[in-house]
Amino acid sequence: MRIFITGATGFIGTPTAKELISAGHKVLGLARSDAGAKSLAAVGADVHRGSLEDLDSLREGATNSDAVIHLGFIRDFSKFEHNCEVDKHAIEALGSVLAGSKRPLIVTSGTAGLATPGQVATEDIVLPPDFPFPRVSEQTAQRLAAEGVNASVMRLPQVHNTIKQGLVTYLIAVAREKGVSAYVGEGRNRWAAAHVLDVARLYRLAVEKHEAGAKYHAVAEEGVAMRDIAEVIGKGLKVPVISLSPEEAQAHFGFLSMFASHDLRATSAQTRKKLGWNPTGPGLIADLERMRYSEVLTTVAS
Repeated sequence: MRIFITGATGFIGTPTAKELISAGHKVLGLARSDAGAKSLAAVGADVHRGSLEDLDSLREGATNSDAVIHLGFIRDFSKFEHNCEVDKHAIEALGSVLAGSKRPLIVTSGTAGLATPGQVATEDIVLPPDFPFPRVSEQTAQRLAAEGVNASVMRLPQVHNTIKQGLVTYLIAVAREKGVSAYVGEGRNRWAAAHVLDVARLYRLAVEKHEAGAKYHAVAEEGVAMRDIAEVIGKGLKVPVISLSPEEAQAHFGFLSMFASHDLRATSAQTRKKLGWNPTGPGLIADLERMRYSEVLTTVAS
């Protein structure tokens, strides 16, 4: 298949492109810059110039492909609501080209906030239209599926290697800035996680075995305790590890406070059975232990 990938030059997009190419597929990657185009060419992908805000370029890329993986998202938290609107319109543009065909569209979402406290998020949870979060990738995909688009959803946990770890990357930045690595209360809340190469393989399987309306969980570890995460970060940065009260969390974590004390656990049992996915990569703590903290200079987004 010829597969169009938005976000193809990103942290997850690049290994996904490599995985697909290694399996014999052709990849058309969206690139907004010369540097991005060069990196795509280096892994053997064809280059499609454009951006998430250039809806004509998205429609053209989808038109010229047998499947679409939407991984792109503008990660500027100072304009988060605006970027969520960009994401919604991008998905709608991609779906407008694929409607009425069997060509799959895989839309990226997340596992965070799906389950009620004390529960584990499962694939059969359906997000309501009024879900209290500005990013509506999944709801948009659900609507498109009802309108005849072969759309499915990939829900991501904290995706990691020794360079990046999803929201944990920002926890590291906060710990570096504040001089302490913190968790809330007893730190027993847990975050689901998966290694980036396992996630890339799952995107390939989802394209090859596509099912309209399906929801997949790219979860290798159901939940890693926040205290364990904070302790390994503290060791890596050589800073104290402390517990914060819920009242102190807002000032310390900033935008991360909405996640820092919450349980973000999820299971992938249905996904593994349906797609035959068996994650084999290292766990989140193992990657954090091997990370070179002096070389990671992520700043906290405002």
